[in-house]
Amino acid sequence: MPKFIIERDINDAGSLTTDELQGISQKSCSILKKLGTEIQWVESYVTKDKVYCVYIAPNEELIKEHAKEGGFPANKISAITKTIDPTTSE
Repeated sequence: MPKFIIERDINDAGSLTTDELQGISQKSCSILKKLGTEIQWVESYVTKDKVYCVYIAPNEELIKEHAKEGGFPANKISAITKTIDPTTSE
């Protein structure tokens, strides 16, 4: 199944509180449950003004549907074509 990185522009994302992040996560998970098992949220990285999310989904359209239903921005969606890490050098 394809893996994607979603770039979300969110002003002051790095200042979101633990409770705010929990609320956003709960909303996301409830929408994912409604959309079914074809889409999965793997993890997210919060920076000063952006959130980068890793998702597994059959297509970009399902990710867009999740974003629309949740009211989440999805400013850029990129399919991951390869993964490398330190073990790649071996």
